Amino acid sequence: MHIAMLAPIAWRTPPRHYGPWESVTSLITEGVVSRGHQVTLYATADSRTKARLHAICPRGYEEDRTLIPKVWECLHIAELFEHADALGYDLLHNHFDFLPLTYTGLTKIPVLTTIHGFSSPGILPVYKKYNGRVSYVSISDADRAPDLDYIQTIHHGIDIRQFDFEPEPDDYLLFFGRIHPDKGAREAIEIARACNKKLIMAGIIQDHAYHEQYVAPMIDNDKTVFIGSADPEARNRLLGKARALLHPILFNEPFGLSVIESMACGTPVIAFDKGSMPELIEYGRTGFLVNTVDEAIAAVSRIGDIDRAGCRRHVERHFTTERMVDEYIAVYEKILKKGRSS
Repeated sequence: MHIAMLAPIAWRTPPRHYGPWESVTSLITEGVVSRGHQVTLYATADSRTKARLHAICPRGYEEDRTLIPKVWECLHIAELFEHADALGYDLLHNHFDFLPLTYTGLTKIPVLTTIHGFSSPGILPVYKKYNGRVSYVSISDADRAPDLDYIQTIHHGIDIRQFDFEPEPDDYLLFFGRIHPDKGAREAIEIARACNKKLIMAGIIQDHAYHEQYVAPMIDNDKTVFIGSADPEARNRLLGKARALLHPILFNEPFGLSVIESMACGTPVIAFDKGSMPELIEYGRTGFLVNTVDEAIAAVSRIGDIDRAGCRRHVERHFTTERMVDEYIAVYEKILKKGRSS
C-alpha cells in the first residue's frame, strides 16, 4: 500500500514537546513504514520521519508566530488533494480535523479521517456533510458523535520504549497537561494542597487569563512548582518519579495520552470520571475514577494500594504502538477491499 499521511502543522511531526495529534500521526506513520508499506508524510519541513516527507509549511505555526495559520493550513491541505490522484496513492489518512474534508471532491482516492476530538459542536455539520463519503475512526467510544458512522474505534498507542518503568517513586503529585480550565489545573492544586503533597505542574499555558488568576498565585516553587512544557526526556522522568498523576478534567476528554504515558511508567492516575477515562483506567488497579475534588483527595491516600508493575502491564496489553498500527492497517485494507468490490 502507498498511504498519504496528512499531519497537522501546528507543531513539528513528531513534536519537540507538546503536540498530541502530531505525536500520534508520527507513531502511525513510522509503524506503517516498519511494516513494509510506502508512506508519504505531509507535515512541516522540519519534521523527522522514515517515510517520504512532503512539506510546504517550513515550521509549525505555533513555533513560528510569523506564519499565519489559515494561510499555511490551506496551502498544506491543497498540496495533497490537488496532486493525490497523479501521485497514485492508495489511501489518504487525514489527521487534520474537519477542513480537509472540504477538499475531498478533488480526488477519487478513499479518505480515512481520524477524529482526534471535537473542538466544538459547531464543527459537526462538516463531518455530517461528508459522512459516508469519508471513513471515520474514533479514538474512544466516548467521543463518538451519534449522527456519524464510524468504521472503528482505535485507541491511541505509545512507544513504550520511550517510557521507563519506575518502581520507586518520589513523594510528589504531578499535573501534566495544558494550563486550561478543561484540564483542571486549579483543581489539581486544590487536591495537592489538601493532601499536603508537593505538586509539580508541566504543560503549555493555553489560557493565560486562567493561569494568571488561578495558577500563578499558587506557585511558590516549594509546594507548587510550575516547569512549563516538558520535552520527552523530562516527561519520562517526571511521570516515572511521581506518586500519582492528577487528571481532574472538567470536559469529556476524547482520549488523554498523558494518562497511558503515566501508567507506562508505573504511575497510577487519579482522574475525574469523564469522557474516555473509563476506557483507559481500571478502577483500583491502575488508578481511581472520581467525581469531585473531595473524592480525589480521598483517592490520594489509597494510591499506595496500586501495583505500579500492574500499571505498566496494562499499557503493554492495551496501548502499544504495535497494536494501534495493526488496527489501522486492518482498517486500510478493509477500506481498499470495499472500494475494489464496489
